[in-house]
Amino acid sequence: MTGRERTEQAEDFLLSPYACKSRDSKGRQRREEPCQLRTCFQRDIDRIVHCKAFRRLKHKTQVFLQPEGDHYRTRMTHTLEVTRIARTIARGLGLNEDLTEAAALGHDLGHTPFGHAGERALNAIVSGGFKHNVQSLRVVDKLEKQGSGLNLTYEVRRGILCHTGTDRAETLEGQILWYADRIAYINHDLEDAMRGGILYPLDVPIHLRETLGYSKSQRINTLVQDVIDFSQGKETPGQSSEIGKAMNELRDFLFQMVYRNPQAKGEEGKAVEMLHRMYESYVKNPDLLPEDFQDIRFEEGVERAACDYIAGMTDSYAVEKYGELFIPKAWTVK
Repeated sequence: MTGRERTEQAEDFLLSPYACKSRDSKGRQRREEPCQLRTCFQRDIDRIVHCKAFRRLKHKTQVFLQPEGDHYRTRMTHTLEVTRIARTIARGLGLNEDLTEAAALGHDLGHTPFGHAGERALNAIVSGGFKHNVQSLRVVDKLEKQGSGLNLTYEVRRGILCHTGTDRAETLEGQILWYADRIAYINHDLEDAMRGGILYPLDVPIHLRETLGYSKSQRINTLVQDVIDFSQGKETPGQSSEIGKAMNELRDFLFQMVYRNPQAKGEEGKAVEMLHRMYESYVKNPDLLPEDFQDIRFEEGVERAACDYIAGMTDSYAVEKYGELFIPKAWTVK
C-alpha cells in the first residue's frame, strides 16, 4: 500500500460523512498518474505554494497601500490567516483539511496590485468586467507554468472560484472558505486600522464587543466556534443568527470607518489612475507586453493580455512599470 493509499484509507475512518474524500475527487482537467505519496489535494497544496503567483502575494496590498511598518497585513499574510481559520473549521467539522487548505491558499492568487482599488480599476475599464476570484481561477488554469496552468482538481478550483459572491462550491470544504475569508479580513483589517491610528478599541460599538469579544483572538474564536457549532451534522455550513448578525454589523462598521476612510484610502485614486493609464498604454502598444503575454495577445486579444499582465503585478512592480511608461528619463551624454 502506498502512502497515498494509506491516507485515503484513513480518511474513510476519520472524516465526516459530509466530507469530500480524496479518492472521490472529480479529478483534473487533464488526467495525470496519481502521486504515490500525496493525495490529489495534498498535491494541489504543493503546486500552489510553489507557483509564482503565490510568491507575489507578499508584495500586494491587503488594505493599506505600501504601509510603513513590518506588521501590517499583505495579501500573503491574509491568505495564510484565512488558511489557518479554514483548517480549524474543517477540523472541527471532520472535513478534509487538505482540500480546505489548497482552496484557501489559492483563493486570492488573481488579486490585483493595490488591493480592491486595483480590482475596481480593472473592473471599470476591462470589457466584461474583472473579479479577482475569476482571475484566481484563470491563474491556476491558464497563466501559471507558461500557459499550461497547475491542472488542479475540480474541488479545489471550485473552492477558489466560489470563495466570494453568490455561487456556492459543491463541497463543504469549499463552502467554509467563504466564512474563513470574512472572519480573517474583518479581524485583521480591524487590527491594522487600530495599529495605524484610524480606529481605537473603544470605537467598536459596545454591543459588538460584548457579543464577539474584546480582542482579535476572542472575536476569531467566537466566530470560528459558532460556525462549527451551528454546522455540525448539516450538509451546508452556516452561522447562528446572533453571531452572523454581529459579524455583518462589524463588517459594515469597517466599510464605514476604514474601507471608505479618506485617511486610510486617500492614495487609492492615484493607484486607480495608474492602472487605467497602464492598461490603455499596453492596449495601444501591445509590443510592450512581455513575451510571456504575447501568446495570450494573439489567442485571446490584447485587452485580455494587458489585463492578465497588470492583474499579476505587485504594488512595487506596478509603480516601476508606470515609471517606465510615463516618467521621463534623464538624458545623458555617452
